Amino acid sequence: METLPVEIAAREAIVVVVVVVVVVVVVVVVVVVVVVVVEVVVVVVLVEVVVVVVVVVVVVVVVVVIVVVVVVIVVVPVVVMVVAVTIIVVVVIIIVVVVVVVVIVVVVIVVVVVVVVVVVVVVVVVVVVVL
Repeated sequence: METLPVEIAAREAIVVVVVVVVVVVVVVVVVVVVVVVVEVVVVVVLVEVVVVVVVVVVVVVVVVVIVVVVVVIVVVPVVVMVVAVTIIVVVVIIIVVVVVVVVIVVVVIVVVVVVVVVVVVVVVVVVVVVL
């Protein structure tokens, strides 16, 4: 039997439709796979960026806390000790100056009293002897 031109055209049309459907399916599958892979890569990169940012923030916070603790533990007591020693030295200097001034005043008063007493005694002795 001979094949009619209509049958040949129908077969060719079926082949063209099947090829077009297969090409469309392959293109859709490739596009979906590429989109999924790109999304996964983007999500992984975003997660890595977030993890890196979180790690950097945590490290910075820990370093700042350590520095603050070291400053509080080391520097504050040293400053307090320096201030305390300075106050003690100033108080001691003030006490020494006051004591020295008091001693000088007392010595001057004693010397003046002794001189006055000696002068009075000498005057009395001279008066008694002369009279």
